[in-house]
Amino acid sequence: MTVTALYKIKQNWLNAYDTSLKRLKLLIGGILIAGLISIMPSFFMGIEHRNGVVLNDFVLAHLPAYDVSLLIFALIWGMGILMLVRVMHKPAICATYIWTLIFVCIARFISISLVRLDPPAGLVPLVDPLTGCFYGHASITRDLFFSGHTSTMVMIYLNLERKNDKIIAFIATIAVMILLLIQHIHYTMDVLAAPVIVYCLYRFTRLLDL
Repeated sequence: MTVTALYKIKQNWLNAYDTSLKRLKLLIGGILIAGLISIMPSFFMGIEHRNGVVLNDFVLAHLPAYDVSLLIFALIWGMGILMLVRVMHKPAICATYIWTLIFVCIARFISISLVRLDPPAGLVPLVDPLTGCFYGHASITRDLFFSGHTSTMVMIYLNLERKNDKIIAFIATIAVMILLLIQHIHYTMDVLAAPVIVYCLYRFTRLLDL
């Protein structure tokens, strides 16, 4: 990356957060995200040691389980990199993404706590070395309702602005949802509920002008 490109990125950030209020919103969002990340390992380890119920899932019952971890994380991290590149050049979307993520994390903490589920039959463990620190470096199988992986993809889709980016993100999101079911990581309701919940929280974030 050239010096000129770096200077342009810097100016984009300065222009996007040119008031104290905008900078404060971004700062508070960053602090809250750091706080949520710090409590994730203990939270997920806690829910992993409780009992839940196994649901009768029609889709999973007719879907053989396969390990497609590589494809899942290739799509998630590929879209994550695209989002990072777009944020560098359009930093105004950064605050919206961060605050949507905050609300999604809180919603998942609540829903996972209230909806006690045991993992689906035939689950093939999904382990990502890049995000293992959030889960206490353990295989977590009871963070089910609603799907965090699907939520991540939907958030990226909603915050991307270019038409081609949105098309790619939409296809990648559908692919991840299907792959999660193929690996029996989630129940069908987990992946179907995620887009609805995330969209509502995204609209709520935009309504608050965060």
